[in-house]
Amino acid sequence: MDKLREVFDEDLDALEIGAAILGTGGGGNPYIGKLRCREELKKGRRIEVIPLDELPDDALVVSLGGIGAPVVGVEKIEEGQECLRAMRALEQELNVKIDALISSEIGGANSMEPMLTAAQAGIPVVDGDGMGRAFPEMQMCTWSIYGHTSTPAAMADEKGSIIVIRKTRDEVAVEKFARANVVTMGAAGAIAMNPMKGDFVRRAAIPYTITQALELGRAVQKAHREHLDPIQTIMTQEGGRLLMTGKITDLERHLKGGFAVGQVTVEGFGDYDGQTGRIDLQNEFLIFRRDGVVEVCVPDLIVVLDADTGLPITTEVLRWGQRIAILALPSHDLLRSPEALKVIGPAAFGYPEINFNPMPAKGS
Repeated sequence: MDKLREVFDEDLDALEIGAAILGTGGGGNPYIGKLRCREELKKGRRIEVIPLDELPDDALVVSLGGIGAPVVGVEKIEEGQECLRAMRALEQELNVKIDALISSEIGGANSMEPMLTAAQAGIPVVDGDGMGRAFPEMQMCTWSIYGHTSTPAAMADEKGSIIVIRKTRDEVAVEKFARANVVTMGAAGAIAMNPMKGDFVRRAAIPYTITQALELGRAVQKAHREHLDPIQTIMTQEGGRLLMTGKITDLERHLKGGFAVGQVTVEGFGDYDGQTGRIDLQNEFLIFRRDGVVEVCVPDLIVVLDADTGLPITTEVLRWGQRIAILALPSHDLLRSPEALKVIGPAAFGYPEINFNPMPAKGS
């Protein structure tokens, strides 16, 4: 397949599906992101894509996206130029001109936030991201894991407020300051991080994830058209496996410190009749247990789908009684290194007793 050079209106429905699958429940509602991208295209703007391996060494690339609790992103609609204002504030702070944008996370609406901001600014978006999925905290990006300093960073909200975080002691502190600010902003805002050089981005980015999300969404659409099993299609496409089919019988979800946190309890049906599954979540799905035993955990992907349609269900739209299928998909190798697991392994989320046992890599 030719390298992706541009995202068109007819791509957005597939991108919405693929990004929601890779988002493991988080990253913001991709439906809203799709609609916002569509509006930019209606204005005659373009979403240009630069392949990761064609990024010049000295290009200045900014990683940006929405920050906050996914459920708030549905209830409090964005004004539309929050990320653009954050990016412009960063340019002013550093007296530079940004050459390209890249997503902090390919999951959910944050897959599309750099696209619509790139369209607004007239610059390209890079085919890659910093997570290969979604994670709840900013230091969980590969940029931070592999040596980039995220400050200065700029934040913006829908009311016109702009905050610049010039320097912090470490990457975790960037997350803490930003999270405290976004709570004041109403639990949803935008953030643009310290520019990176192109040669670093090529080494540290999860590669070609816009293409991955687009192809994954197209595969699901094709399965629907040809009356194939979309759940099996996703597993085949991504090298995943089915963990359980069941009905949600209990759901605990509340806002805590700018995150949506909680647990989902699932009673199995079909081949899983009599089994109980539980998923722990913090914006994204983190841990899956079957009858109390951990089977899959971060950084591998836990994906919740509608059991009948195979379409992804994000954390903010989970409901009691939903019939779901739970899949596990393998994470990228950049998320499995010793230095990565210190930041995005189960211990980083408060589960020091859980060891990460990686799924077989895609294609193995």
